[in-house]
Amino acid sequence: MIEFRLQKKLHTTEGEMQLQVSGSFERRKFISLYGSSGAGKTSVLRMLAGFMRPDDGFIKMDDTVWFDARKNVHVEPQQRKIGFVFQDYALFPNMNVRENIAFALGKKEPSGIINELLELTGLNMLALRKMNTLSGGQKQRVALARAIATRPALLLLDEPLSAIDHTMRVQLQTTLLEVHRRYNLTTILVSHDMEEIIRLSDIVIQLEHGMIKQNTWPAAFFLNGGSSSPLTGNIVSMEDNTGTFMVVLLNNRMLKINAAGQDAHFSLGEKVEIVYKNAVPSIRKL
Repeated sequence: MIEFRLQKKLHTTEGEMQLQVSGSFERRKFISLYGSSGAGKTSVLRMLAGFMRPDDGFIKMDDTVWFDARKNVHVEPQQRKIGFVFQDYALFPNMNVRENIAFALGKKEPSGIINELLELTGLNMLALRKMNTLSGGQKQRVALARAIATRPALLLLDEPLSAIDHTMRVQLQTTLLEVHRRYNLTTILVSHDMEEIIRLSDIVIQLEHGMIKQNTWPAAFFLNGGSSSPLTGNIVSMEDNTGTFMVVLLNNRMLKINAAGQDAHFSLGEKVEIVYKNAVPSIRKL
């Protein structure tokens, strides 16, 4: 379990902001941080990683205290069992793919996991390639493989897919889920992508001006008005003969929606768009 209470005065483009967040999550959960720019999302990741020191609070991973302001405990980043994937990859250009992944391992750690990660992330054929010969999606796979080479207790992802085209983004989302599940990771993702969040997450935390506005499961987040953008999916079931309720599959998540009063008539398997207005969802055909 990861438990934390973080307090930090941040200097933003709009002036000073007091960040105050807390949470307690079971291991192996996939948690997403959502919010506008400047809400404090990346700062939360950096404090959990140890790159930024909170003004007050604590961080506890299982039975190990990583930070406690009152007891003056601050475990350095390299001593925390974390993996961190940055938006800009942060790879070594003078090393090839295999060497970048191997860099994360200590001299006494077994190197067998490198081949496993190359296979899992689809980098086998690129193992000897340098970074300047790779696409953005390939570089992000290298960054992910390196972050989990040491089998971290906590994987932190700071908008890792934001600079990648949609097709590659969907492919890497699948890779992220597979990695998260295979290695039993606790993962925290910062993302602005609505469909990405609902596909990947077990829990969504919405930050607003340094405070937690919502801490809920993905479908509830969108039903509570977290999204103003349309989402697409397929109708997978009708709840009764009148079609008053429908269950829509959004990637690997199912969302139950009251479709009473809809103008269109829907059929199972039909592709639809879900639009939220004033926190009320409506469905229309595509």
